[in-house]
Amino acid sequence: GMMMRSLFLVLAGSGLVSGCVVGPDYTPPQADLPGAFHAPLPVADGEAQPVWWQGFDDPELARLIALALDDNLDIALARARLDEADALVTRAQAGLAPSLDASADGSASTVLSGDGSDETRAGLGLGLSYLPDLFGGQRRGIEQAEATRQAREFALEDARRLTAAAIAGRYIEWQRSRARLALLETSLDLQRQTLDIVERRAEAGLSADLDVQRAASDLARTRAQQGSLDVVRAAALHDLAVLTGQIPGEARLAGAETATIPHLSRVPLDALPADLLRQRPDLKAAERQLAAASAAVGIAEAELYPSLSLPGSITADLGSADRLVSSVMARLGASLMVPLSDGGARRAGTAAAEARLDQARLSYRAVLLNALAEVETALVQLQAVDAQVVELETAVLASEQAFEQLNALYREGLASFIDILDAQRTLISSREAQLDARADQTAALVDLYRVLGAPVSPVAAPATRS
Repeated sequence: GMMMRSLFLVLAGSGLVSGCVVGPDYTPPQADLPGAFHAPLPVADGEAQPVWWQGFDDPELARLIALALDDNLDIALARARLDEADALVTRAQAGLAPSLDASADGSASTVLSGDGSDETRAGLGLGLSYLPDLFGGQRRGIEQAEATRQAREFALEDARRLTAAAIAGRYIEWQRSRARLALLETSLDLQRQTLDIVERRAEAGLSADLDVQRAASDLARTRAQQGSLDVVRAAALHDLAVLTGQIPGEARLAGAETATIPHLSRVPLDALPADLLRQRPDLKAAERQLAAASAAVGIAEAELYPSLSLPGSITADLGSADRLVSSVMARLGASLMVPLSDGGARRAGTAAAEARLDQARLSYRAVLLNALAEVETALVQLQAVDAQVVELETAVLASEQAFEQLNALYREGLASFIDILDAQRTLISSREAQLDARADQTAALVDLYRVLGAPVSPVAAPATRS
């Protein structure tokens, strides 16, 4: 009882001096952001959705994204890193409490002289160790562990943001390649009809054999595109398999029979530079990593100051059956270590921690500038493809009319075959460009949601725990 009272007095006394916490107190960085983006914001043509990809109204895409959010390996890895950070927080918090360990030992021996009796001895021990946090190094360790855990929570959110956008991007490519293959069949039909016409005219002596060869050449060149389109389609399908945690080659998509470029409605978005600080999980993760680096300076600085150790123990010797406990010994000590000279190792450790804090500050700034650049580029890209879609719709209509008129004139012998061949090539090229522009338009909108940090869950992101 006397020992325990003394121990509690020492622990209480150490608590009086453990209010000092060395190292810098963290202050969040101040971002000098512009008031608005330089490129114009897109006009909304749909109502706000719980998650942005619902604007596709595409059940297969929604199924793929839901599957990826459960089974994607990058997301699973981010979850595992968060689990590790949770455990490290618990370990850091445990460092403030005394540790208690039990021990037991025993021996048996035979006395050769006298009556030859056996002697058995056993002992039980209880060891206590306590390191008072005199200068806050352990509390800075908890601060660092908690900031790291929060950073990994945001890293998990960021993995979900990037995965959802990657699924949508590869799905658009899959549908684009399927639509291009369907358009290829339309172009081949058109060129077969032209070849058939010119062959009949050649047989009647109304066209040169050279015209037949030119038509056949164009048909073969168009047919040759199928291989590269098949590769693009297969690559997109294999990428979707990997993104959803499946074996490439075994994944199947339930796409519509008629391939169409998916249209994504534009929903209202928060799109001011300051909103990125609230919406971008990679920015929030970088800010928490900066907080962890700040706490690490305090951990290193605490090494420059004295440390106190309070070891204690209770041991009991167990005797024979008629005398269960032969002796009990209690011990309590205190050890103060004052650093005098270590060749500058501790000072160098503090300098290294301060340099890592500077690195974290620069990394945060780089993430911020990159986020701003991504949004500015995405807005310009969307503006450009919107204009392309409008112009190419006009180009396709004009190309169709020109080809029909020249086709009619050619049948009557009033236009040359070079004219109709040129009009046919222009029509096919315009249709391909229009299809690509529509796919680019949807992909640009997906990219805008990605870089703005649009949420990928109907519920708010988990609040960081303190």
